[in-house]
Amino acid sequence: MLNVYESVDANRRKSWLVILSFVVFVFAAAYMIARGLAAYYGYASSGLEFSGLALIIAGVGSFVSYYFSDKVILSLSGARPADKRRDFVFYSVAENLSMAAQLPLPKLYVIEDTAMNAFATGRDPQHAVLVATSGLLAKLNRTELEGVVGHELAHVGNYDTRLMSIVVVLVGVVTLLGDWLLRASWFGGRRRDRDDQGAGSVFLLLGFVFALLSPLVAQLIQLAISRRREFLADASSVKLTRQPSGLVSALKKMGSDKEPLEAANKATAHLYIVNPLKNRHDAIGWFAGLFNTHPPLSERISVLEKMM
Repeated sequence: MLNVYESVDANRRKSWLVILSFVVFVFAAAYMIARGLAAYYGYASSGLEFSGLALIIAGVGSFVSYYFSDKVILSLSGARPADKRRDFVFYSVAENLSMAAQLPLPKLYVIEDTAMNAFATGRDPQHAVLVATSGLLAKLNRTELEGVVGHELAHVGNYDTRLMSIVVVLVGVVTLLGDWLLRASWFGGRRRDRDDQGAGSVFLLLGFVFALLSPLVAQLIQLAISRRREFLADASSVKLTRQPSGLVSALKKMGSDKEPLEAANKATAHLYIVNPLKNRHDAIGWFAGLFNTHPPLSERISVLEKMM
């Protein structure tokens, strides 16, 4: 059985191993697709031109989304600023744990909804936002709320928002390149030259294979990174609060809450501590589980209970 420090270290290692695999895959896919594009149009290329252009386009879009993510998400969720008197327990818990974690106190918001959930966003700890539903604040005791707030502060301290923004850029690079090659093959005329039967044909074939499969594989790895960071945030919360029972109890309560969160949608569901779209149950089986944004609650609770 791992203690909390060993669990945090193990989750961090596994998380970075998945991230490293993802980066290697994305650059391999981008190279093959870019070389395939060059072969299709019939000119010599290192493959870097198309990759660079795709990186710029995906990066600009993701940077805008990343920089203004907190404002956009707060606007979509209809959250109100937390009041120090009205939401005293929420405010005091966040303040105490922020000091313990040596993080600036995030801006606190409340979504007026009886569903139980919470999330954190913002581009860095200095611009972090922590949001909880009124249902969560009403139904959790202080110890349970500390577990949830500790989890969200762990996301802030681990720079998970920044990490996932980088992941989105890399997924965007592969998707753009693959889309360009497939569109070129459907609508464009190919230039044929003497290299047609040589290495160019090999790169063209590999490019088409990667163009078809890479977006799906990249998305699956992106989801795997998201799930891995949830385990890390759980363990980091226990390390901060020293009370695994609080987060365990909170997750059990949230798991038994069948009310969907009206403010959530597919685009923001991955931000929340548990899946807010309660009409979509956790997928069963290892293959179906690949498409989940969150690890199964039963698995998260089991890992936390081993720390008790």
